[in-house]
Amino acid sequence: MRPSGRAADALRSLSIEPGFSHHAEGSVLIRAGRTEVLCTASVEPRVPGFLRGQGLGWITAEYGMLPRATHKRGDREAARGKQSGRTQEIQRLIGRSLRAVTDRRAMGEIAVVLDCDVLNADGGTRCAAITGAWVALRLAFATLVRNRVLPTVPLTGQVAEVSCGLTEAGAVLDLDYAEDSAAAADANFVLTDTGGIVEIQAAAEQAPFTGDQFAALLALARTGVGALFEAQRRALEQAR
Repeated sequence: MRPSGRAADALRSLSIEPGFSHHAEGSVLIRAGRTEVLCTASVEPRVPGFLRGQGLGWITAEYGMLPRATHKRGDREAARGKQSGRTQEIQRLIGRSLRAVTDRRAMGEIAVVLDCDVLNADGGTRCAAITGAWVALRLAFATLVRNRVLPTVPLTGQVAEVSCGLTEAGAVLDLDYAEDSAAAADANFVLTDTGGIVEIQAAAEQAPFTGDQFAALLALARTGVGALFEAQRRALEQAR
């Protein structure tokens, strides 16, 4: 049995609340079990210097955890004067994932910054960040279309991330912290709604795992992201 009592292929309870931030061009509060992440999309009228004059837009992300998002207080990275390697890795992953489903030429030379702030962490924070950030980005693009800045929404599809792992219960979907900390192997899958793979991060924590075990994890991930894509679409309908 899993600690949560869920079936092997069951996601945690999931909700995506659009319009949580009153001032951002797009925002959602995403809840996956006890993990909660606020994702806001802010539009900037210019791109970084390395892109100027190329007619391409830019999407980037910042990620952070509130001091008491976990069971004990963590220092603010701003107070330490530098970001951890983990934070930088997740920020880059979010940006890559969103750019993978965006027509940057159709954006023109504007930028969108996705801020993903973890309010409560119980595993899967980067998964919730990417899944929620896509909805926030879609809402921001819709705002630009309404304001006649863009003629159409420059997205080519949906993207979401889900975790899977090998535990005492076998291959399971959507690890919470208790499972993630004890898993024999864990993997994060960033997938698109057309079946494409953006990124896979997988590691054995104990003995190496087999190709068949990896295939089982990938199959679970495809099932999970299908439900995430549906939740994203429901959030957009709610926003309308």
